[in-house]
This record gives sequence, structure tokens and C-alpha cells, in this order.
Amino acid sequence: MLSQGRRMERPVVIHKVASDLRLSPNWVDYEAGRRVDVWADARHALQGLPGGGLNLGFEAVDRQAAGALRDHVALRFVARNAPPLDLRYFELAQQTNRFANVLRSLGVGKGDHLFVLAGRIPELYVAVLGALKNGSVVTPLFSAFGPEPIAARIQLGAGRVLVTTDALYQRKVKQIRAQTPTLVHVLLVAEDGGITNEPDTLDLGTLMASASDTFSTVETQPDDPALLHFTSGTTGTPKGALHVHEAVVTHFATGRYALDLHPQDRYWCTADPGWVTGTSYGIIAPLLQGVTSLIDREEFDAERWYTLLEQERISVWYTAPTAIRMLMKAGTELAQRHSHPDLRFIASVGEPLNPEAVWWGQEALGLPIHDNWWQTETGGIMIANTPAFDIKPGSMGRPLPGIDACIVEHLEAEGEPARVRVIEEANVEGELALKRGWPSMFRAYLNNEARYRKCFAGELYLTGDLAKRDADGYYWFVGRADDVIKSAGHLIGPFEVESVLMEHPAVAEAGVIGKPDPVVGEVVKAFVSLKDGYQAGETLRLDISAHARRRLGAAVAPKEIVFLPTLPRTRSGKIMRRLLKARELGLPEGDTSTLEGGAWTK
Repeated sequence: MLSQGRRMERPVVIHKVASDLRLSPNWVDYEAGRRVDVWADARHALQGLPGGGLNLGFEAVDRQAAGALRDHVALRFVARNAPPLDLRYFELAQQTNRFANVLRSLGVGKGDHLFVLAGRIPELYVAVLGALKNGSVVTPLFSAFGPEPIAARIQLGAGRVLVTTDALYQRKVKQIRAQTPTLVHVLLVAEDGGITNEPDTLDLGTLMASASDTFSTVETQPDDPALLHFTSGTTGTPKGALHVHEAVVTHFATGRYALDLHPQDRYWCTADPGWVTGTSYGIIAPLLQGVTSLIDREEFDAERWYTLLEQERISVWYTAPTAIRMLMKAGTELAQRHSHPDLRFIASVGEPLNPEAVWWGQEALGLPIHDNWWQTETGGIMIANTPAFDIKPGSMGRPLPGIDACIVEHLEAEGEPARVRVIEEANVEGELALKRGWPSMFRAYLNNEARYRKCFAGELYLTGDLAKRDADGYYWFVGRADDVIKSAGHLIGPFEVESVLMEHPAVAEAGVIGKPDPVVGEVVKAFVSLKDGYQAGETLRLDISAHARRRLGAAVAPKEIVFLPTLPRTRSGKIMRRLLKARELGLPEGDTSTLEGGAWTK
């Protein structure tokens, strides 16, 4: 890490020059590109269904398998103790057809909800794409989730089918079957290559072996539901953001303009498919562009990652700030032991990328790292730093073609519909808003129309993110308007964690915040008050921690737990997480007029 003095000497802009660009970018004139009807161009490039309609799975797989890319490698799976497995586009088409026929044989059809809980194994990708071709609505889940988050999401999504592995079923699903009455079919993948024998489940391998590899894609329309992604809010249950098949238009365009994908690229998106990035840009967008995607089944390891970049000749790499910080922690020397002659573009998403990480990429890998911004609700990249244009380290970039962004201020604190004023002045903080109408815009919060309506002010989608726009049109992230926790790419709703903590017999109240962490962005920190008869101590702390990890999974459970005699609450009984965070970080406490009793002391 460079000293503060060295950082201050650096210019505020990285200027792109012709010698930096190893392949002519898809977008080289910012203003001209902004004038293009990018959505019309993308629709023209896509094929559409033979009988009319539009289908994500068909465009990503069958369109390529029927053309010049038939024998091109679509997905390349690598693992530490196994030989690489390549799936060519025609093989992916056959496998997804088989899976769609399996669903059809079970009576699962258009509009039925399917969940996938697995690591980055071939069956996950086949299930997602095959279910889309079947017209089913798909939700990939993090395999790191504990039983309770899995049950909550299946309940909310009325999941009819779950695809998972025999090991994950034993550890996380078997115990919640009674909580998921809509779940009719559980299809198990035997990871050891055998046949599963769990009661009330079906062996996916056996079903696939007997299914036909020909299938006529269900005639879905652009506005038919396709993907259901869950995003946690600050209160209540996780929100299900529903996306439609027309999202494929955004996936195609942003893969071309934001990630600059070309058919000859070898591409690596490190995001898990349980995160929207891992679905939109780990599965769909690269297939639409005809590239070869690397899929590493292992967890993060700095040496392994550098080796994969080198040996797999990765040319475009899409990763997260958490991973970049972990690589930085491992040292520049380790990065420079490897050569990456094919690597031409690195992008990052998930949380703001600090300027030092941008510069570190230039020094360690020979390329700056390009930040970009989007949300689960937007379904695709909206604002980005792209290859041909100058980078302002610390900025999330400028709006892509087809995207109109602005900064707004609210004219009233409450009320529906919201009323806002667009801020025309540069460098003024406000809420980031987007003009509605891009194809991957979410179409609903599942079963929560009132919450969905609150996201809009007329034709503007209100993102909930605070930002500012400079005089050159670059956008800068300021902070989240609510207190959702971002940890290593996970969006964690405090309420979900607090609810599980309060299930412990000793816990009376719980409040959860995100505490800044140099590696993962934020770690979950919990403050709990105990019921009478319980004594705070290390033994009890470890017991509560173990309970949380069992129920939530290691990715979501608190990393720190602090005992307090009381927690700050509003008069209506809501825990004031804002005040907990302010005290933790030594920040101004702001208005405490709604605090129960008017004061709070630790």
C-alpha cells in the first residue's frame, strides 16, 4: 500500500491512449454512442423465438448453438482436484433441453418458480438456462445461506422445484421441508457421481439420462416473468425483485458496451450465481456475446487466481472490490510473479471501488480497474467506466447508452407518490435516479405493490443511493440511503439477522449494523441485550454466535457480538441502528428526538 503522500501526488484522471487498448473497443465515442438507439440495435441482433416472442434461455444458448459458434466452448469449469470440463454451445443446448424436458415430465411449466441451491457446478447453469427455456421463473440461491434464509425465500417465491446437491440437502434443506409447503419437487445432484437415495427427492442424474435432448422453447413474451432475485431491505423480509425475459436486451447491450465483450474473449466473472451479478454477467451476458466463460468451483485463493488468469488466458475479468482488496493484501509482488499478456480489461462491481484499488490494478496487473454501478432492481449495468474513456479513480463512471441518470432531491419527506426536483448543478449530493424504461428494469417486488410504487417518482426510478455528478458527467457514490449491509458482495438485511438472534433463549433484543472492514467492505456487528437470568460472558457469546451461524450461514451471521444493558429504540419500539452505528464509529448522532426516553447510554 502506498503512503498517503504518494497518493496525493497522483493525477485525478487516468487518460486512455491508443496503445492501452489491445482490441478496438465496442464504444469509442461517448456522445455518439449515447445517441444510438441501443435497445433497438440489441433487439435486432437477437433472434426471437421461431413462432414469435422472446426467451432469455433461447437467446443465450440455442441462438449460438444453431450458428457459427456451435462447437465453440461456452462454459469451462475448473476445480482443484479435477480435470477441466468444457461445455460447447451445442452441448449446452442439449443439456438444457434435457433439463427442460425433465421439468415438463414433472408437470412444471410456464410461470412455475424454480430455485437452485448449489455451488458453481455444471448442473446449476444447466438448470437455470433449461428452466428459462421452459418458461419457468428462476431464482439461484447462495449455497452459503443457512436453512432459515433458504426457507424464507422459497416461501416468499412459492417455490415449486428446488435443485440442490445431496450434501446441501442433508445440511440445510431436509430440516426445512415442513416450512416450504409449496415445494413439490426436490431434484438432487449426486456430487460423488452416484445415485441419491434421499426420501421425497428425485435423482437429477437419472432423470436427465432418460430425457430427450430436443425441446421446443416455450413461447414466452418479453413481459413474461423470468428471474426472481431477492434483495434484503432494512426492515421486514427479503424483497423479491421480479425481472422479465425482455431483460435479455439489456444483458446483450451491456455485455457489449460496459464489459466490451467480443466473441474471441475468454471471460471470467468471479461472482456466485446466487448474486444477481453472477446470473446476469456470470451466466447470461457472456453467452449472449458468444464468449468462453471460465467458472472456478473453488473459493478465493490469491495464488490460484493469478495462475488461472495466466493459464486460462483470460482477456476480460469481472470481479468485486472485496476480492481486489484481498489481492492487494496478498501483495503486488505475488501478482507480478505471473504474466497476463491476454488480459485487456478489468471491471469491478458490488460496492464503491476506492481510488487506491484502481491504481493498484495499474501497478500490479498493468491495467487500471474499472468500477461500475447497478442494482438488483436495475437488472443490468447502468453506469460504468469503459475501456476507451478516461477513468476518474473513485468514480463509478458515466451512464451507458440507453440510460438517463440524474441527481434529485426530495421535496417532501413523506407521501406517495414521491415528489422530487432534479438537481442541475454539478457536485451537489442527492439521490441517484434513472429514467424508467430500460428493458431489465424490475417489474415488481413480489407480493408488495405498495413498496414497488414507492421506488418511483413519475418517470424516475429512485435508487436509494446517494451520489453526486461532476461537471464532466461522472457519477460518484456517497452512501446508501438506508442501512443495508454490504459484505463481500452479499447484501444483508439487518432485520433478518436480528430475527434469528432473538430466537436464542438468552436474547431479549438485537440490533445489527455494518462495521467498515478493509477486506470485505463491511462486517456484520450485532448488539444484544439479554433476558433476565442470563449473564453476559464469552461462553454465552460463542453460543449465540454458533446459533446464528447454524441458522443464517457463515456469510450472513454476525462476526462480532456485543452485550448491552439496553438498545436505543424509538417510541414505536424500532431499534435505532443509525444511533448504534454512530456510537460505534464516533459519528454525529443526528436527531434523537424520537428516541425512547429521549436519551440512551451504553
